[in-house]
Amino acid sequence: MQFYKKRDFGAFISDAFTFFKVYGKNYFKNFILLNGVLLILMVAVIIFGFREFFGVIFGSNISGESYYLEQYFNDNLGIFIISGILLFILSTALITINLLFPVFYLKRIAEGNNSIKTDDILSDFKRDKKKVIVTYFGLTFLVLPIASVIFGFSYFLIFIFIGIFLVLFVGPTLFNVVTFLCYDYFNGKRDFFESLSYAVRSQFSYPNGRESSPYWKYWGATTIMGILFYIVAGIFSAIPMIFYFMKLTTTSPDADFEQNPMSGSFGILIFFLYGISSLISTLLMNVLYISSSLMYYDSRTDFHQKIELEEIETIGSNG
Repeated sequence: MQFYKKRDFGAFISDAFTFFKVYGKNYFKNFILLNGVLLILMVAVIIFGFREFFGVIFGSNISGESYYLEQYFNDNLGIFIISGILLFILSTALITINLLFPVFYLKRIAEGNNSIKTDDILSDFKRDKKKVIVTYFGLTFLVLPIASVIFGFSYFLIFIFIGIFLVLFVGPTLFNVVTFLCYDYFNGKRDFFESLSYAVRSQFSYPNGRESSPYWKYWGATTIMGILFYIVAGIFSAIPMIFYFMKLTTTSPDADFEQNPMSGSFGILIFFLYGISSLISTLLMNVLYISSSLMYYDSRTDFHQKIELEEIETIGSNG
């Protein structure tokens, strides 16, 4: 599969699915092995750190006594702070690894390595550990907060209708900028801020400046893939709530259930299902990552001719 080449709108979508058809089994095997520990730790923090909290929220809604929430929060402030810090560290680390895993994986595939092991990806993380650390702090404390503010402001403007259009354009564009930043930082010689600059500029024009803007095909492909993602992920995310409401409507809750419906085996079941749906959503996000990565390879027109010439020379030497 050739990565550095021009693609049209439809090719970003079809080639992303082709990628998973060819490399999917190996890709997800390595992805789960690399992210499994963090995912398990996140689910554990949510279950043991916030299970009672969510139970009190739902319980206060059932019984109509909302003061339970305020009292519980005051009595368990330390647990919330510790759990919140752990969840923040784990989630931001998971976001960084999720973004960088396809970067390293596709880089090896593009170099001709078709049998990739988890140790190979780990060695890439270790080799570029300084860049990984810079990426973590750059994304966590600069790029993602700014992107959240921009998206949040656009979302707020939904109340005056224009925000609907802004969200539709801002969301996919910001996603592509973050993805392009990661690919460019680890596939070139630019520093973090130079790669960030390239990630923004490349959304609107090719480096040579002679071709028409790629913005609409980038935006369109990411929008379509995003809609597909949210439909499928939304189905799985709804399953825990379906079980919760089934419990409410098909049984006669006792006093303990009304005070904290997330306690006991039922609460563990709900959060287990939530963990499974989160895992599925995390896996599904990779379809968006790969689609956006193909856009980055499309933007690097300076490499297209070089790769084609190398392939021609390889064919000639084999002949």
